[in-house]
Amino acid sequence: MELVLLFIAALAAGAINALAGGGSFITLPALLFHGLPPTAANATSAAAVLPGYLTTVARFRRDIAPPAALSLPAMVAIAAAGGVSGALLLLATGDAAFEALVPWLMLVATLIFAAGPAIKTAMQQREASTPVAAIALYLACSYGGYFNGGVGIIVIALLALLGQNRLLTSVAMKAVMSGTLTTISVATYAAFGLIHWPLALLMAAGAMIGGWLGASFGYRIAPAWHRAGIVVIGLAMTALMFLRV
Repeated sequence: MELVLLFIAALAAGAINALAGGGSFITLPALLFHGLPPTAANATSAAAVLPGYLTTVARFRRDIAPPAALSLPAMVAIAAAGGVSGALLLLATGDAAFEALVPWLMLVATLIFAAGPAIKTAMQQREASTPVAAIALYLACSYGGYFNGGVGIIVIALLALLGQNRLLTSVAMKAVMSGTLTTISVATYAAFGLIHWPLALLMAAGAMIGGWLGASFGYRIAPAWHRAGIVVIGLAMTALMFLRV
């Protein structure tokens, strides 16, 4: 029964990651409550949602277009560098410290997600030099390689800072960068034996299905309702994580 619930959790995570993100609010707590150590749960969660990112990229491939200030190879390189940096930081953190950080990371990610529209609006009203924006993207991707929760909305906001304001293009580029940083971070975790592969593969199947369904049908749901639902999930999971510590 627990395996069925993990599959369903991954399916839901893949669907919501296809839009603004937030899938880690579901997969990480699910794996922690299944009994995995904190860093292994985080690494396995990243491996589980990775195929969902890839199917989302495939679904939105016609909308992929980088902002004028940065080329697509440059953005992929930034995402890859951030992914490996964040993964190495997680490996250096250790289980005890990361377990204490998880509730706070989830709370911050949930608040960032809730404030997403306001953050994007503020970014649209500003202009940033290319080096500053590139550094900001690197830091965001490093955070994504470390924890992943809420990174999508940060990337979308930074794309707005670079003048990328078309919704589908922003979502497509977010999927490219999230998929890249997650691929690299998962490869790093795997090199250090941190991923529970049987659970990762089970959940990856759910995430792939969810990612395709979310990309295909998710926009029938009003963005405000979608965001509100994920914020409620994030707050509920955050409360459970605080009670667990």
